[in-house]
Amino acid sequence: MSQRQSPQRSGRAAKGRPEPDGKRVTLPRALSKLGYCSRTQAEALIAAGRVSVDGRQVSDPTTWVDLEHSKFAVDGTEIAAEKKLYFMLNKPRGLVTTRDDPEGRPTVYDCLREIDARHLAPVGRLDKASEGLLLFTNDTVLAQALLDPVSHVGKTYHVQVDRIMDHEQLSRMERGIIDDGELLTASSARLLRSGDRNCWIEVELKEGRNRQIRRMLEALGIDCLRLVRVAFGDIALCDLPKGAVRALTEAEILELHRRAGMKVNR
Repeated sequence: MSQRQSPQRSGRAAKGRPEPDGKRVTLPRALSKLGYCSRTQAEALIAAGRVSVDGRQVSDPTTWVDLEHSKFAVDGTEIAAEKKLYFMLNKPRGLVTTRDDPEGRPTVYDCLREIDARHLAPVGRLDKASEGLLLFTNDTVLAQALLDPVSHVGKTYHVQVDRIMDHEQLSRMERGIIDDGELLTASSARLLRSGDRNCWIEVELKEGRNRQIRRMLEALGIDCLRLVRVAFGDIALCDLPKGAVRALTEAEILELHRRAGMKVNR
């Protein structure tokens, strides 16, 4: 019986020994993280013998490399790490959170036409009917850390519903609601303001289940009229106009790294 071969590794890691924590990744992933090209494009470059690591040509795309300390080159030209970019969009309702939609619907990238968004990706998603704060970055490590439940980074939403919610209904959202076999829980849920027939509530989530707030409300027999994300951690949407995009401030970038438990190199 043939045995599956493990990926080739550069450096001194012993065979069969777990890779150390840190920046060890496969070569295609390294080129992608550096912002040079996609992983698929990187695999083609490597197979063509056009990529070198620390001066040595590499033709095996399963090779492991040290992202922090190795030097990478394509066709003899060294690749510099792409500058990390961080943006905030006030997503309008009706846009899908994807780069290319097979149905031809408008996407969030339609709002990013004034900036170079080739390597920017959203940090999480907002569904088509939802609005508000959506972060974009080419810092994939930070993005993954912010979305990791271990980081406990909360997202705050203002939600308009079709009735006046009472204390018990809000408490149920905090205690947890079972929907389709999943326990859906809000970190907090409180009444913001109410009118004669509807109200606005504020909900904070620290987990990222699909359509989580809408599903919780549906389980309570309540219709969601509007759903607006107003904050990601301590980064607030404030008065950014609908459809507008802006770069994050240095203080906001540092705060996101702090919340993700990461150091920042600027």
